[in-house]
This record gives sequence, structure tokens and C-alpha cells, in this order.
Amino acid sequence: MKTTVAKTEAAHNQAIYDVVIAGAGPVGLFLASELALANCTVLMLEKAEHPHSPVKRMPFGMRGLNAQSVEALDRRGLLHELEAHKRLKMPPFAGTDKSGSKPQVGGHFAGITFSGGSIDASQWLYRLPSSTAVQLLSELEELETVLARRATALGVTIARGLAITDLQQTADGVTVQAGGRSFAGHWLVGCDGGRSAVRKLAGFDFAGTEPEFTGYSTRVDLADPEKLKLGRHVTATGMYMQSQPGYLILQDFDGGAFQKSGQPATLEHLQTLLRRISGTDVTITALHLATTWTDRARQATTYRRGRVLLAGDAAHIHSPLGGQGLNLGLGDAMNLGWKLAATIQGQAPAGLLDSYHAERYPLGAQVLDWSRAQVALMKPDPAARALHAIIRDLMATRDGATYVAGRVWGISTHYDLGGSHPLVGHSVPNFELEDGPTIGELLRPGHGILLDFQNNDALQALASDYGNRLKYVSGPAKDQLGLRAALIRPDGFVAWAAESDLDSSELRQAADRWFRSDAARGATSLYQPAKESLRQDMAT
Repeated sequence: MKTTVAKTEAAHNQAIYDVVIAGAGPVGLFLASELALANCTVLMLEKAEHPHSPVKRMPFGMRGLNAQSVEALDRRGLLHELEAHKRLKMPPFAGTDKSGSKPQVGGHFAGITFSGGSIDASQWLYRLPSSTAVQLLSELEELETVLARRATALGVTIARGLAITDLQQTADGVTVQAGGRSFAGHWLVGCDGGRSAVRKLAGFDFAGTEPEFTGYSTRVDLADPEKLKLGRHVTATGMYMQSQPGYLILQDFDGGAFQKSGQPATLEHLQTLLRRISGTDVTITALHLATTWTDRARQATTYRRGRVLLAGDAAHIHSPLGGQGLNLGLGDAMNLGWKLAATIQGQAPAGLLDSYHAERYPLGAQVLDWSRAQVALMKPDPAARALHAIIRDLMATRDGATYVAGRVWGISTHYDLGGSHPLVGHSVPNFELEDGPTIGELLRPGHGILLDFQNNDALQALASDYGNRLKYVSGPAKDQLGLRAALIRPDGFVAWAAESDLDSSELRQAADRWFRSDAARGATSLYQPAKESLRQDMAT
């Protein structure tokens, strides 16, 4: 057995993988699966010895998946493997609706809740009855298990207990040192969290703002739990939230001083803090678990330096308020996977990989500002309380609630891809063809789709020019939303759409932009502005 293990390790050391991924969390695992789905060889290096952790379990391991993440999992055939959401409920929030009853909570902004019943869904023109859920409560440990099982089944190698300590980059690839060993890949992607070793070793700039508070996630025993209400409560001295008896989250607006100190969160410290924030004399009798975090908000100024890329928290960190970090990271993986795979296989149009930064960086910046805005409303001072009251009034309106829900649920996510149709740059509606399959099901092999509702021979001929990268799908759908045809990228975003006139030149340009390899059409980039911007970022 020892001989076999030694031979396996030696093979890993000698192999040159298409991609080495640092970090085997949800983002790294999803990215690895995307790459392996496209027949790339992938090695994952994870510093933790074991995938399981108390922090990943209920209720601290609860994460809200938004519409974009739910769609992504469905488009890769993974959604049905998640079971925990069937037994989980949204954590309680304080407050009632105008009728005085407890609202059906759809989410929150700075602790101000909105209910599903207050949303005007008619504003979301491209949501269909066959669309997947706008949100789904998941368990982090289960999600990682599902993604790890998927990655392993596709041939990804996951090596645990190996923290990256150094890396060297050349024009042809990257070599990393981890656990006293060397590993080589043509590309390296850092998915290794907010303290990313890859980001630091590769010299990425990480710009942003310093924290306003220290947050605490704790599991304690209370002598008098009835003194603390369930739900989230913003007080004159901070915030506390109790999702279940003894499971507490605290926010102390100390400028992040406690976390920066590196001190452990003791029972005595938490006791003092909890009493001050809650305004009660509640007593903690035992401390079982305590972790600290802050609202530090930073983002890599570029997501790529040569053959090293960043995704997830390695590329952007912010307060966990609203739970958007996981969704943002999964979106990074879905966006990057097919583009990097096409680049590796020599099938990428010029500038395709540059579009990863061009598309994902603005969304990351929006989420960081969304987080900062929530922190500003929760600060224990008169200005924040005044802003809080105004935002609460706005969110009580139908338009206000719909706007916030669209951001929280990811429905308003949009890439600026140009194009003449308003659907371009949005996630494709989950069209259900009359013969049965949905677009979500048709996207599972990971290729692009030219969807033709009217069996146009010219469109079929055009699709054939792009080989197996673009699949032609024809036939009527139960609800076509007035469309005649649409070009869909492998990540499920619409690259071209038409209702009446089928502009073949516009379609051809869009198809070339995403699916025509340089070898087939020369080296002219249709994403040159993004490419030049990326060069400038790297130079800076």
C-alpha cells in the first residue's frame, strides 16, 4: 500500500496539469468540474487535512444560493443532489409586516427584510414558470460534498494537507511548492480564500477599505436564553442575531480592532460584549465555538497576471452580510471555466480569457459596495439610524422591495456584451421545449447553444461552422417570449437574440466572438478594449 501511495505521489510531482487550483472550497471545486467537463486535467491543492469543519455545519454553514447559483447548479445537473434545503428554513428576522403578522421573509438589506409577497415579479420580463427557484437555502458542507463528488467523478485530483508556499511563473506555465513538493501546471487559479497565498505570491494588488466592525459567530450555552429574542436585532451599540437558541452572531463596531489583535474570543469577552450589545444581563455558561470576521472590503485590481488567475474570495472579500460571497464566487467559476478550457484547447477567440476580468470585476465591485452600504446603515450612530429609517420606508414600497430582491437574488445580473436585443448579457430564460427538455438540461454538457424556435436551415448551417463548441437546437417552446432565436454561451448567458429580423451578420459576429478560434479566423480580437484594459491593470 505504501509503495502504491509513493508511486501516486511521484506521478503527481512529475505530471504537468492543464490547471492547478489552490483551494478545494465550493468555488475551486465548481471550477475544477467545469474544466474537467471540457476534458482538461486538473489538480487541486487544499491546505486543510480534512474537508469537514464545525463552522461549515448548521447553522453557521447555512448559505443562501441566489438565482444565478441555482441556475448554474441546474445547468450542470447538480441541483437535484442537494437535499438539505428541503428541511431548512430561512433564519428568523426581527419585525413584522404592515398587517402586524410575521412576513414571509425573502431576504434582507442591513437587516431590513422584504417579503416574497411584496415583489412585483412582472418587472422581471424573462422569468418563466419553468425557471428555477430565485433562492435556495443550502448547507455548505453538503454543497462541498456534492461538488467534490462531481469533480472526482470527472477525473479531478484533490490533494489535501498541502498549503502553497511559493510559486514560479514562466511564459508556458506555473510551478508551485506545497508540502515540500513541487507541482506544475500550464495555468494556476487561486481559489484559496480571503488570505489567498496565490494572490500574495503572484503579486496581485488587493485594494479596498478597512473594517468598521468585528463580527463573531458563536455557539454557546445560556443560563437564561429567554432574555434574547430570536432574529436579527440592530441596537444602539451593535447587532446581535440568534438563529437558534445558543447560536449567536454579534457585530461590534470597533473598527475591526479585536480581530486585528489576534486574541481568542473568550467566554468572558463574549459575555461582556453580548450584554452591552443586547442591553440585557444574559449569562453565558459555556463556550463551544467562536470565530471572528470583519467587513474589510477589498478586490484584486486585476483577476489575471500572466498564467495566474483568481476567483472567489481570493479575488474579492467583503462582509458576509446578505450572504453574497459564495454566489459571487460560484459565478466566477462558471464564467471562467469554459473560457479557460477553450484557451487551453486552442479553441478560444482572441481575448476570450480577458473577458473573465472584464465581466466579473464590475460585478465584484457592485457586491463590495452593496456590503459597504449595509454596514453604513447598521452603524450605531444617529446618521445611520436616519438612513436606516429612509431605506426601510423605500423597501416597504413594491418598487423598492422588487429592486432589492432583484439584487439579493441575482436576477438583475447583467454583462455588457453589446447587441441590439435587451436580453443580451442576461441569463437565458429556462425555455421549455415542447418535446420536453429545458435549456437548463440542454446546457449540461457545457457547450454553447444556438436555439432556433423556427427550424431555420440557415441557422443550422451557421452553427455547424463552429463544430462541437456550438450545438444547434430547434423546435418551438411552450413560451418563447416573442423570440425567434438566441445564441447562448456555455455559462448560460445570452450572446445574441432576435425577435423578427434575423440579422445574420450580427449573429455571425457574436458567434465568432465567443466560439471561433484564432486558427479559424486570424488573431483579431473582438474584445480588444477589455484586453487593453487588462494589460494596463497588470502593468500598474
